[in-house]
Amino acid sequence: MERVTVGTFLGESDGFLVTSREDSIGSVDVDKASGTTGGVAPSLAADVQTLERAIYEVKRVIVGQDRLVERILVGLLAKGHVLLEGVPGVAKTLAVETFAKVVGGSFSRVQFTPDLVPTDLIGTRIYRQGREEFDTELGPVVANFVLADEINRAPAKVQSALLEVMAERHVSIGGKRYHMPDPFLVMATQNPIENEGVYPLPEAQRDRFLFKILVDYPTVEEEREIVYRMGVAAPEPHQILGPEELVRLQRVASSVFVHHALVDYVVRVIAATRTPREFGLDDVAGWIAYGASPRATLGIIAASRALAFVRGRDYVVPQDVVEVIPDVLRHRLVLSYDALADEVTPDAVIARVLQTVGLPQIAARPVPTVTGPPQAQQVAPAPQFTPPGSVNGQGNGAPVMSPDPMSRPQ
Repeated sequence: MERVTVGTFLGESDGFLVTSREDSIGSVDVDKASGTTGGVAPSLAADVQTLERAIYEVKRVIVGQDRLVERILVGLLAKGHVLLEGVPGVAKTLAVETFAKVVGGSFSRVQFTPDLVPTDLIGTRIYRQGREEFDTELGPVVANFVLADEINRAPAKVQSALLEVMAERHVSIGGKRYHMPDPFLVMATQNPIENEGVYPLPEAQRDRFLFKILVDYPTVEEEREIVYRMGVAAPEPHQILGPEELVRLQRVASSVFVHHALVDYVVRVIAATRTPREFGLDDVAGWIAYGASPRATLGIIAASRALAFVRGRDYVVPQDVVEVIPDVLRHRLVLSYDALADEVTPDAVIARVLQTVGLPQIAARPVPTVTGPPQAQQVAPAPQFTPPGSVNGQGNGAPVMSPDPMSRPQ
């Protein structure tokens, strides 16, 4: 197997147009003997259709909440844990359980309570008197999908036990290490309106989640549909994927093309949360105590790739990045006391940063037709990026950078 980088996907064909591209991100394994891509779907359209079927099955149960459903799927493809925050009764738990049924694999639900202890979560050793030996009983955390319901109701030591498993992907019991199955994803819920009997997640532990998704009330039309649909027997979702199929789709999502102009944009956005004054954000500087970590940068890129894949593209456009940034940064920014006193929300700070940091411009243009198999004659249009300050030939006059695989940026 040879490691090569990916340019543009050839429509719905069985091949990739391959070129060397050290300054952009996106790669797959190519088998020289067969000419096929190892671990990558032979058809983008077929994979997207599978994802659409999965969303359809979830939507048979979940009315509305389109953004919630899409973000959970993006989190699954990006190998990221998801934190859902919303008032009781807005389908947080139901959405997670439905996704687990549609994807398949092992599923466990842990109801977090103040009297929960770490061994209830990760497992323990039990002495069998008849055999005079110890047996290891693994806890509910050892599963493909773990639902941590009301995670902020458990004390800090239980939260730490779960979040350590999320980062290390293994548990240690009696000096022996047990690895988590693949895929391993934790989806946690929490209630924002109660203050008694809750233990808020520390900032360092919140950073382990890829997304923090705010779940809102349904609209009037959606709530009416909920009454009609749930008034009879609730629909039962069908399994569309399996754990192995999800792992393969995760590999496909990780190979989606990201142009270096977008990578630079993400890095500048994260830098603006750390040193706002250097980006002219003097008003924001007093609101942020600590900015986002490099884990946020990696999370934005991974989530952007997965979102582009869900929407049927093998390359990321600026809109993908802008859409996932609030969900990735919302729980990572540590606001100052001044911000709390002024009732400034993390979303307001993120919006101010996005308004200031310049976004690369994009315009679609056709790519020349290349010779190849009959089904691969037509190449899909590739995006063209223009760095900030050089739009329409103005500004610093920087050259246009394009992910066109037929030419490399100079």
